[in-house]
Amino acid sequence: MGNATNETTKKINWLDAIKAQFKRIIWPTKEEAARRSAVVLAVSILLGVVIAVLDRVLLLLTDVIISL
Repeated sequence: MGNATNETTKKINWLDAIKAQFKRIIWPTKEEAARRSAVVLAVSILLGVVIAVLDRVLLLLTDVIISL
């Protein structure tokens, strides 16, 4: 019976530690979150365009090499 109580105490201590860590988190403001999301979206779109252009150029170069 003592073992079950010990396990329960460990679980409670673990949950208390998690709660304490969540209280220490500094969450971003709505403005910061929106700004960071906009940056991520812009970089993602830019990288998508760069990858698409590189893909097209490499495809054309491959076609030229194959047609030789």
